[in-house]
Amino acid sequence: MKNWSESLAPLLQVYKGKPHPLLFKNTYQLLVSVILSAQDSDKHINEITPRLFEAFPNLQSLAKANGEDLYPFISKVRNFGNKTKWLLSLSQSLKKDSNIPLTMKELTELPGIGRKSANVILRGAGKKAEGVIVDLHVLRVAPRLGIASGTDPKKIENQIMEVIPSEDWGEIGMAMSFLGREICRPTSPKCPECMVSNACTYYLTLKSKSST
Repeated sequence: MKNWSESLAPLLQVYKGKPHPLLFKNTYQLLVSVILSAQDSDKHINEITPRLFEAFPNLQSLAKANGEDLYPFISKVRNFGNKTKWLLSLSQSLKKDSNIPLTMKELTELPGIGRKSANVILRGAGKKAEGVIVDLHVLRVAPRLGIASGTDPKKIENQIMEVIPSEDWGEIGMAMSFLGREICRPTSPKCPECMVSNACTYYLTLKSKSST
């Protein structure tokens, strides 16, 4: 059985500690940005959040808002109707920034927060990882590498957690995400530039086909 911790060590050497592409200055901004980014691009969210955070600098101010107050800032965000409801609901229940929970269980009980989002928040807040970030990039990269199979994010997360030490959970998902963004693209992946190509099932299969 392949030693995935050893095989993916070069990946962590390159990407460990690299900040998430979402821009934020505190946990409140991270929470809001992560909710808004679902099914949208980090780049787009980074473009609209400065004005949003200027108008609503904390949960306390957000809790006093209504949908019409938020629409001018987030109406171009995908699924903005539901996201508006989620933000207003959690701001009114949490009331202030210091009440933002930082455990997987509590985060996933908030509206609009699933395991992927919770993992991103825990990493961004510098808390101990309780799982592995599995975004759209990891959904593609993990099966290509051969560390996981299928298309279900939760199953892929579990498969990665089974073969990677818990102390690396907080970084390995984000590292695979960066690999997917920069090198392991959906089409025409840059395999010769990949630092873990010698451990990659997809690349080794390509090589064996080209040599026959």
